Amino acid sequence: MGQVIGVDDATPLEFWVAVAPGHTLQLDDVVAMERRLPDGVTLRIYGVVSQVRARHEGASFQSDVFLITEGILPGQVSEAALIQPTRFEPEVLLPPLPGTEVRLATEHERDTALSFDNVERRLPAGLSRSDEPVFLDLDFIDGTKGAHINISGISGVATKTSYATFLLYSMFNSGTLGAEAANTKALIFNVKGEDLLFLDHGNRSLDEEQARRYKSLGLTPAPFRDVGILAPPRRGDSNATPATGSRKQGVSPFFWTIADFCHQRLLPFLFADAEDERQQYTIVVQSVTAQLASLEGTSEGAVRLDGKLIRTFAALVDALEEKLSPTDPDEPADQRWTGRAVGSGTINAFIRRLASARRHVEHLVRADIADAQRHALNLDQHQVTVVDIHGLHDRAKRFVVGVVLRQAFDAKEASGLAKPLQFVVLDELNKYAPRDSSSPIKEILLDVAERGRSLGIILIGAQQTASEVERRVVANSAIRVVGRLDPAEARRDEYGFLPAVARQRSTILKPGSMYVAQPRLPVPLLVEFPFPAWATRPAEARRPGRGASQGEDDSEDPDAPGADHGAAADDPFAGLTS
Repeated sequence: MGQVIGVDDATPLEFWVAVAPGHTLQLDDVVAMERRLPDGVTLRIYGVVSQVRARHEGASFQSDVFLITEGILPGQVSEAALIQPTRFEPEVLLPPLPGTEVRLATEHERDTALSFDNVERRLPAGLSRSDEPVFLDLDFIDGTKGAHINISGISGVATKTSYATFLLYSMFNSGTLGAEAANTKALIFNVKGEDLLFLDHGNRSLDEEQARRYKSLGLTPAPFRDVGILAPPRRGDSNATPATGSRKQGVSPFFWTIADFCHQRLLPFLFADAEDERQQYTIVVQSVTAQLASLEGTSEGAVRLDGKLIRTFAALVDALEEKLSPTDPDEPADQRWTGRAVGSGTINAFIRRLASARRHVEHLVRADIADAQRHALNLDQHQVTVVDIHGLHDRAKRFVVGVVLRQAFDAKEASGLAKPLQFVVLDELNKYAPRDSSSPIKEILLDVAERGRSLGIILIGAQQTASEVERRVVANSAIRVVGRLDPAEARRDEYGFLPAVARQRSTILKPGSMYVAQPRLPVPLLVEFPFPAWATRPAEARRPGRGASQGEDDSEDPDAPGADHGAAADDPFAGLTS
């Protein structure tokens, strides 16, 4: 393909290759070459093309291009490629010598160049631009050597959640997890639209070319097999009917009883709106939480407070307001509930914030439903559990995310076993683990990031801007993924693992393309993942259990309303979730 250039410095970190006439080297190509060492050992050097350039040799001015083209001035076109080494065999860190011949690395040599030959458990992560498989080392995901995946990219274009679900599908169906795959669980929070409510439906827009790409990765294109959908109940609905739009079947409601709220100490999550915990009213929050935990509960999920039976969240708020603000101004508030040395202003701040939460969460905390306990969240019932929160107010979203995360974390901690694994997919990390403030949710996410590896709880987190997420959450992610970035965001220090050219290129990545960085490789790789074989929006949904190649009348599916798929045909990633 060419030879190492002698007029530019060659180092063990990068060097330029002059491309031979009649050949081309493009970005992301993998190359190989040799150097003979003085002791007779052959040093094999592998690398990835990170930049290419073309110039006129013999020109002095920009306008000389016209004269050279017309043959008036002598000159010729020179093409060169910048190589970033990925591996030295043996590990002798010397540059290739000028004039060294460079060739494309293919098949086994490519696996060696990208260190795939040393990976025992290879997880299909996508395809290269030349349609060759790219793998992740599962040891850096499941906690063996590292854990967690972090995905960054702008909304609507970077397809962050789509890639997260693709990685889950790969883990469940590639055989990489072995026998553990059957018991491995995934918890997915659906934070935008209804895009993740149809994972168990085949995708009507999947064509033969995309199906072929799955097979190139050793995967069979199909929807997720065992999916449970949980949605909040409709407001004011005495039967707790799930509040979903397009999907009507296979959805269960979720909520917590008043007794659960009190005895599981869930009150602090109502105040988990990314404000500094040094606020004085948090003293009242802690005191009230402790007192609620001591209340007597009933078999129906209600509690008794001062002789009153509390069945609704509104009644609980009223009772707490009465408890904390005595009607007699001469009667001091009970310090067991308010905490010591707390003024009336602080108490009133707590009451105001609690009252403002009433309309957002009263349908999520209740004991006015018959047999309410059967609606308790069960994260072990299905292989994949989707908790739909997209229709909730931000305050209610934080409450649900915090409570469900704590339940999952506590369950893993109580089991004392890292296997089977529990994956958690959460978008908008900047909202739940912001860099500059603290909250109960952030503390749980930090626990997951820092201790989850040993407990077997793995976070697949995503956000538009990694610069706004708590550093420790991002830094503890062994696998870093970047989709399309905002140009200003791409310049932030959080993307220092990307070479300068990759940062620039990340601002123009198309949907379905991601930069993936993993500890085994010194440079990130660009991968393209196949169009999802599961529905990513209601209009794409087939009936559950039907593969992409099986035809049926879509009008028979009550969960798959008809739609015009012209846009999807033009752009296979059109309409994908962010």
